[in-house]
Parts: sequence; structure tokens; C-alpha cells
Amino acid sequence: MIAHLKGRLESTGIDHAVIDVGGIGYLVGASSRTLAALGAIGEAAMLHTEMLVAEDSIRLVGFAHAAERDWFRLLTGVQGVGARVALAILSTLEPADLSRAVASGDKAMVARANGVGPKLAARIVLELKDRVGGIALPTASGLPAPSGAGADAVSALLNLGFRPADAATAVAAAEEELGAAATLDALVRLALRKAAK
Repeated sequence: MIAHLKGRLESTGIDHAVIDVGGIGYLVGASSRTLAALGAIGEAAMLHTEMLVAEDSIRLVGFAHAAERDWFRLLTGVQGVGARVALAILSTLEPADLSRAVASGDKAMVARANGVGPKLAARIVLELKDRVGGIALPTASGLPAPSGAGADAVSALLNLGFRPADAATAVAAAEEELGAAATLDALVRLALRKAAK
């Protein structure tokens, strides 16, 4: 099992990169988000990896962050989600956004990925809803994931149609201003004002 690759970025393609490790070039499938996170050709690169072993092939899939790899494992555990679809989802949604979409049952957000129809999105949300709690993810804004009243406030903003990153940022700003003892009602009101700016 290969857990990660550390070497020099040799080349990139639409859905893969080649990492040179000690003179051996490893072809690694990757999401567009991971490919964008890699440095320039010729620079040092490190990818977390997942090895996919099939009857007729062995493939490596690489991820810029361990959270993305963890989500890949969860997604490919859902019936009907192969490596290609999982990478399409991870190309469309950041792990933090995907976590919030699954936790809040937002099938439409999951369905934005190429190759994911409404039925598959519903299955992903249904099957993974209880398993998301095991992945501690930062918000898209880099702030710690909210808990307690903060998490409820983010959920309220998501239900009102806010994008996950915007909801998390607005609630974090409201929490900072109001303090840790803020009530849910006060947090939602202030977060709505902050999000409207």
C-alpha cells in the first residue's frame, strides 16, 4: 500500500499528474482541485494517495489534503460511485462544503458534480449522513468548524439558501463579535446582517 508520494512534479494532465520519486514516475489520478494545489512543473510535490486494485489494473489516486482522501474513501463506498465520479464530486466541492452538504441533506449541491444525477446525490447524502461526523474538517474560509449554537446558525443559513462557505464565514464573524455565550437567535440575526454586506 502506498500512503503518499513525495517527489518532483514531472507533468500534469486534465485528470492526472506524474510525480517523479527517485527516478520513477508515478502516474496519479487527481481531482481538478488537487491538480490546482500542486506547484509548478519541476517543483517539489507531495500527495496523499489511495491505491485502487482491480482485476486488470493497479491505479494511484492522489489528494492535496488528507481530508480529500478520506472523502474519496467514503464516496467510493457508496453503491454507484466509482473513482471517476468521486473525483468529479471532489473537483466540484471542497471537503468542508461536501461535509456540510451531506450533514444538512443538500442533495442539490452534491448533484452539481459531473456524472451525479438526483438519485445518486440522494443516495450519497442518505448513506453518508451518519458517517460524516468522523471527519473533522475546517470550513472553506479556514476557520474552525462551528459547534453548538454556531453549527445550528450555519445550518439555519444553509436552509435559507446561503452557500456553505458564506454561511460559515458570516457565522464565524457573528460569533467573534458576540462571544462564546451568544444565543442561536442572536447569532442568526447578526450573521444574516454580516452576510448581506
